[in-house]
Amino acid sequence: MTKFSDQVGIEVPLICGAMYPCSNPELVAAASAAGAIGIVQPLSLVYVHGYEFRAGLHHIRTLTKKPIGLNILVEKSVKAYRERMEKYVAIALDEGVRFFITALGNPKWVVDQVHARGGLVYHDVTERKWAERVVPIGIDGLICVNNRAGGHAGTKTPAQLFAELNDLGLPLICAGGIGDEADFAAALKIGFAGAQLGTRFIATKECSAHADYKNAIVKAEEKDIVLTERLTGVPVAIINTPYIQKVGTKAGPLARLMLRHHKLKHWMRLIYNVKSLWQLKQSLHKGNAYREFFQAGKSVAKIKSIEPVAAIVSRFKGALG
Repeated sequence: MTKFSDQVGIEVPLICGAMYPCSNPELVAAASAAGAIGIVQPLSLVYVHGYEFRAGLHHIRTLTKKPIGLNILVEKSVKAYRERMEKYVAIALDEGVRFFITALGNPKWVVDQVHARGGLVYHDVTERKWAERVVPIGIDGLICVNNRAGGHAGTKTPAQLFAELNDLGLPLICAGGIGDEADFAAALKIGFAGAQLGTRFIATKECSAHADYKNAIVKAEEKDIVLTERLTGVPVAIINTPYIQKVGTKAGPLARLMLRHHKLKHWMRLIYNVKSLWQLKQSLHKGNAYREFFQAGKSVAKIKSIEPVAAIVSRFKGALG
């Protein structure tokens, strides 16, 4: 047991991270049922997998009664988006969810709502300056996104992030680069209270991602992971497929100009996000028949097969000794 697993009430201090578009209900439930904790990505649940939000949570509850979590992106955005996120948090609390992971903005409103109902909020950070902004508002733990993560990766190694954040006195979760149980054990040895995995859980039988996506992860090596600005306007770790090689990884000149503007950057990110949500959804369902936007981290180096979630969690549990 670590402080994190004790807080959340799980057997293995392991998070199946929220992934758009890959977090289908069966994957979330399988991770929790196996003794880890699966995290619901609400836009994935509703707009990719076709569930009304509350009904989706009910469906997951038919598959497991063990704890699940919810991911909320709190970046400053249009009013309608904020209202939608507030609704999701309120419904999740009503349905018994008590663990939340926030990212990309000020999570104070989430902390206030969740703490009022006895829940916990962990926040994604890539360096100390972001952690120092959220510690005063009562965040319960930090998801430490390192330079080996998929999606929006950080710039520092796991050891560097731990050393930078350890004195804050919060449980720290290693996020990025963990592909097998040896990586997991190494993160715990550094001092992390747990680990968050994304890429490893895409290459599973329960994940509904297209077979082309899963096979791309199995075949990829660490050198095949590159950063692209063309999905969200900020670097995102993806597999360097033939399509990515063709279109390049840099944002266009107009996009770069808007992203540097203190006001226009929010609208540019919104445009990018709407476009990327559609592109990633198409890649999820159509695989190589579309444009091969396959998000993944450097943990691909250790992922050699498509496995059941329970088998992965069991092996990681064995690494605890």
